[in-house]
Amino acid sequence: MALLSTHTLNPVDGAHAGGIPVTLARIEADGRRTELFRQATDEGGRLRREIDPAEVRPGAVCEMVLAIGACFSAMTPPPHGPRFMREAVVRLEMPDPDGRYHIPFMPAPNAYSVWYSG
Repeated sequence: MALLSTHTLNPVDGAHAGGIPVTLARIEADGRRTELFRQATDEGGRLRREIDPAEVRPGAVCEMVLAIGACFSAMTPPPHGPRFMREAVVRLEMPDPDGRYHIPFMPAPNAYSVWYSG
């Protein structure tokens, strides 16, 4: 089984970004999206999900959507300035159906940083 994981850290206050809804979908050749899972990060900002090898297709594009908007709207006091980002989208491939794909993520009110750490 493939393993997709993330660790979300809030750079505004240095805390873990827990409770962020995450959706993973496979984008089919005709543009249709097949949802593979929907789950929120835990209190420590982590998400770890095994994906059935039948769902991991070499060459297929997957889309991980992190709904970051509510994370900063709920902060007290809220960060300064307008907050207009609602979702962060990461498009990726999982070429190995038994691979490990760890994608750390740092959302900010109007930006985000993401990388692959294997």
